[in-house]
Amino acid sequence: MKKYLYKKLFFVLLCLCPLTLLGQTLVVKDKNTDLPVENVLIQNHASSKVVMSNSKGQADISAFREVEKIEIRRLGYKTEVVSYSTLEQAGFVVLLTEANVSLDQVVIAATRWSQSKLDVPSRIISVSATDIALQNPQTTADLLGVSGEVFVQKSQQGGGSPMIRGFATNRLLYSVDGVRMNTAIFRSGNIQNVISLDPFAMENVQVLFGTGSIIYGSDALGGVMSFQTLTPQFSTEKKPLTTGKAVMRYSSANNEKTGHFDLNIGWRKWALVSSFSSNDFGDLRMGTNGQKEYLRTNYVQRQGNTDVVITNEDPLVQKPSGYKQINLMQKIRFRPTEKWDFQYAFHYSATTSYSRYDRLLRLRSGQPRSAEWNYGPQIWMMNHLNITHYGDNKLYDQMSIRLAGQFLEESRIERDLNRPTRFIKVEKVKAYSANFDFVKTVDKHKFFYGAEAVINDVESFGTDENITNNTMVLGASRYPNAQWSSYAAYLNYQFRASEKLLLQGGGRYNQFGIEADFTNNLPFYPFPFSKANLSNGALTGSLGLVYNPSPEWSIHLNGATGFRSPNVDDIGKVFDSQPGSVVVPNPDLKAEYAYNAEIGIAKVLGEVVKIDVTAYYTLLNNALVRRNFTLNGQDSIVYNNTKSRVQAIQNAAKASVYGVQASLEIKTSSGFGFFSQFNYQKGEEELDNESTSPLRHAAPWFGITRLSYTIPKLNVQFYAMYSGEVSYENLSAEGRANDFIFAIDANGRPYSPSWLTLNFKTLYQLNENLSLSAGIENLTDLRYRPYSSGIVAPGRNFILALRANF
Repeated sequence: MKKYLYKKLFFVLLCLCPLTLLGQTLVVKDKNTDLPVENVLIQNHASSKVVMSNSKGQADISAFREVEKIEIRRLGYKTEVVSYSTLEQAGFVVLLTEANVSLDQVVIAATRWSQSKLDVPSRIISVSATDIALQNPQTTADLLGVSGEVFVQKSQQGGGSPMIRGFATNRLLYSVDGVRMNTAIFRSGNIQNVISLDPFAMENVQVLFGTGSIIYGSDALGGVMSFQTLTPQFSTEKKPLTTGKAVMRYSSANNEKTGHFDLNIGWRKWALVSSFSSNDFGDLRMGTNGQKEYLRTNYVQRQGNTDVVITNEDPLVQKPSGYKQINLMQKIRFRPTEKWDFQYAFHYSATTSYSRYDRLLRLRSGQPRSAEWNYGPQIWMMNHLNITHYGDNKLYDQMSIRLAGQFLEESRIERDLNRPTRFIKVEKVKAYSANFDFVKTVDKHKFFYGAEAVINDVESFGTDENITNNTMVLGASRYPNAQWSSYAAYLNYQFRASEKLLLQGGGRYNQFGIEADFTNNLPFYPFPFSKANLSNGALTGSLGLVYNPSPEWSIHLNGATGFRSPNVDDIGKVFDSQPGSVVVPNPDLKAEYAYNAEIGIAKVLGEVVKIDVTAYYTLLNNALVRRNFTLNGQDSIVYNNTKSRVQAIQNAAKASVYGVQASLEIKTSSGFGFFSQFNYQKGEEELDNESTSPLRHAAPWFGITRLSYTIPKLNVQFYAMYSGEVSYENLSAEGRANDFIFAIDANGRPYSPSWLTLNFKTLYQLNENLSLSAGIENLTDLRYRPYSSGIVAPGRNFILALRANF
């Protein structure tokens, strides 16, 4: 009998065991609609316990038992702080109330940690997945542009080079899931690497303005653009969680045809997400009303063995500018216990070849200078392992280890008109990185600290192809074969002096080096060296405060230094920067430093109106700039069959930029909203003769103003985007030399006219699973070219997208 009772008790315990393992599920819903809310951040104050709600609003909070303060945050909703016992009494259902306007936003990507925006002494903006669905951008560069705070330059349709606070290209840092995207060949000229990221696979995009070198190291001078891609979601039930979406999109300005599909399958401990996108962009059509200098009157076509200049039958069509692209992402996530979280991610992006459109506009003796000027396929691949441990021990509350390997390939293919030689230059970079980040909270003190190691292997080679007899010989390369390395440690400290005042300070030491071998180019150029080694260090720091007199007021002050170490592009490239000039290697370089100060004030009035103003000033010292140079005592050499003035990157200047970022937001309970963002920046740099010139990447004033109406199932926006004029007097010296991309003023001089476009977007939820997005961009069909861009912006553009969620 006793044996029977033991067996029965064992059977009962065995049945109860799975129920215990299932944990406790919290369901987060919208208070007004009673619909589930996904991507809700749930954490304790020390960040030693962090979970996110899935697409059904569910989250396993079994790790939060006995926690007195559980923070529940989601952009667009009021933050809730409750205890586990309170949630238990409510049946583990929490209802979030929409916040018309609020200062308390979640910051995850931009600082690498889950924080409230009220705890960060820098300006940060977020673009959510909901915003992306409404704006429906073609590329991630366009996604940044519609934020109204990032100015985007395009040299070609397959482009998009952000400008932030007077800085661009390799003075801005790109981060993908916490991994730096910048490599040793990110150049000072405009870049297009951001288009390798898929806007349809974004969970959240955040931009941190100002120097971010404490956390991210080199290159984060003007800002950090942080892209958080889709995270695999777990199921909180016995059955798997299966969600996803499919999108089809068309736009008329370039006959775009885009398809996207992503699928999430989640179990209790395993989850995976797969994403695929395909884009087909045709030649871009400009507007009918505007500058006649922008018209594409002719283009070059190869007919037989002859280059023929063809009259363009439709001068509004920018030939050739079309290209195709695919993006693939696969993530696998494993959470064996509530304390460990493993994520592996594979990213792949590839374009077809596409023209460097602005280079095709250059003339020589009244004829096109180039018969061909193309970028070869741009390929980006990343393997990434992210390990997170919630330790709650003496060393850390949360630890994140990020191990990543990236591969980048790009090439340049150019041939002059009626010349038989096609110059092909190919660059390949293998980038390896390891980041170890920790956070620890002790009463009023919070420590963020970590270490980083980065190694980039650069391989560069050139080929000269004779298209007449189809022979190929070894040619000059753009770069030396080189290795760039960076090793660093950092500490960031926060002290909460009171409920209203938070102080923050930090420092980072970075050791960087380059080993370059120039022997691949010695047969072509008379370099006085065959190898070069560079080794140096950089120490940066920051000090800031956030004062919140009330939940409706926030004031932040921040002073910080940032640095950019010379990379392989700086010390070793050989290329024609502009007609008649060639840049040659200069291994004698040091890091450039930025000194930034900013003050920001934000105020909410009655949860209806929000005013946010930030003023800043940045000084760039020891700036790496292009200046005249000599090679073996000669000021000119022959490059691609053309005698060219020798130039090189040098630590030869100072630069400064100051500006204001201001926004006004109004949201009413009736669904109407108003938002306006204005950006003003002014910059100048020192020239050879110690005079000054306007800073090339300081965009003119620009902004966006939106009127919106939102009700259940419908979101409508009518908005204007605008930018100021850059007169000839305010063009940089480099800009004046590239006069072929600008309009001509009354005195026959290049300048960049002001512009304003009117646009309309709408998103309608047809049913629970199907939504329709439509829009008209550039309603007035204006012909305009954003400042410093090489390609003219789209004319009137009709957009239609169908999205299915399941």
